[in-house]
Amino acid sequence: MLSAEHYRQILDHSSDVHWMLDCDSGQILYVSPSAEKLIGYVPERARQVSESLMADLAERLEAFTSGDTTRRHTVREAELEGRDGVMIPVEIESTLVTDVDSGVLRLVGTVRDIRERIEREKQQKKFASMVSHEFRTPLSTIDGAIQRLEMTSQNADDNTRKRYRKIQTAVDRLLELINEYLSPERLASIGRKRQPDEISPEALLETAAEQARQRRAGITVRAEGLPQWMRCDPQGMRLCLDILLDNALKYTNDNVAIELQGRKASEGGVELLVIDRGAHVPDDELGKLFDKGYRGKAAAGQAGSGLGLYMAKNVVEVHGGTLSVENLPESGKKFRIWLPIAA
Repeated sequence: MLSAEHYRQILDHSSDVHWMLDCDSGQILYVSPSAEKLIGYVPERARQVSESLMADLAERLEAFTSGDTTRRHTVREAELEGRDGVMIPVEIESTLVTDVDSGVLRLVGTVRDIRERIEREKQQKKFASMVSHEFRTPLSTIDGAIQRLEMTSQNADDNTRKRYRKIQTAVDRLLELINEYLSPERLASIGRKRQPDEISPEALLETAAEQARQRRAGITVRAEGLPQWMRCDPQGMRLCLDILLDNALKYTNDNVAIELQGRKASEGGVELLVIDRGAHVPDDELGKLFDKGYRGKAAAGQAGSGLGLYMAKNVVEVHGGTLSVENLPESGKKFRIWLPIAA
């Protein structure tokens, strides 16, 4: 069993700053050595540092003493002055605890340097903005040109006007996809690997099905053996299911049943399935469905850009998984998301 000294050694050698202060006096009772490296901490700066750590303490104490424990533990972002006078963005996590011997309230917590995280998020947003711009600029040119053609071609024949309308519809669809999927906020949220988020896989299936039932009532969910929670990017996985369901709804008749399944995978991990009993995917298209911009024969006359399945596959692969499709023996097809998650 670890002694108090062992715990002290662990805190002393952590890269994060660990600390404890007295709630009544604001006196710092302990601060780990990493504080000197991060912010040049010396005893003369104790009052300045403790004021930063206690910024919201009065309100928290008032709530705690009245029986409200919702703010007993908090995480907030702030800035602390570094050893060179430059302000450093930090995350301050703190918890109100009662001293086991005296019963006096203490505030204990951790200060984490978040400069790398902020810089990473900044670069992700920059990349997302660039991607959005690279798509949007040529589309805006096409959009303006086709609107001018429609406006100045009153004497065009019906087939020509239909072609203009088809181009305009395709441009509108692409711009809609950019706004929904390629915005900086969306890409920043789904483009990072293995975020510390988790979701109930069964709830994920149910939520996706409930949304799709607004377009077709006959959508069922069957889940068995799934873990209670799985670590993933919930928004990204929801996006994948939305894309697969959207395809199933668009390319099957209204009376065709669609089923979502979730279960343990035979090779380990879990699998999430979107199954419909519509037409097969032509054999010569099976290997191309996830290619960027690819649209099969069934897509003729349907709005779309050929980016949906491509994006879904990339999001699944970010999680270390795979996305595949196969035709069922009699009719229909099965899209399979496999994730390397213990079940």
